[in-house]
Amino acid sequence: MTRGKTLRGLAMVMGYACVAIGLFHVLLGNAAIPGASSAGPTIDSLGRFFGAIFAGYGLAWLWAARQSPVPATAVRWLSAVFLLGAIGRLLSLAAQGWPHWFQVVLTIIELVLPPLFLWLASDRDEAPSRRGAGVGP
Repeated sequence: MTRGKTLRGLAMVMGYACVAIGLFHVLLGNAAIPGASSAGPTIDSLGRFFGAIFAGYGLAWLWAARQSPVPATAVRWLSAVFLLGAIGRLLSLAAQGWPHWFQVVLTIIELVLPPLFLWLASDRDEAPSRRGAGVGP
């Protein structure tokens, strides 16, 4: 399997997973967060809002995965956002202590996947230039 096909497949999985997780949070609120079921209405509202944002993030991955070739710039940006989420979790760990074990697993995933995506996208050509595509002057 080529890096391009692996990138496309992994980006599709990432997109569908993020959409599913986001909608899960929108629908279940606090019940979707391990250890936070009694966190109250403010955290419930925040979690449902961020669930919708995460579903939209998943849609962005799906959009990128359906392009030909998969746009390396989009993969870099989406990976950077995912890595920023992991950094946020690490800051929380430093400030608040260890979260539920499942959040630790998610942090590891969020630290491992961005470099993998960046490596897979490192040899990807961007869309052809306008001049090379026979468009424009």
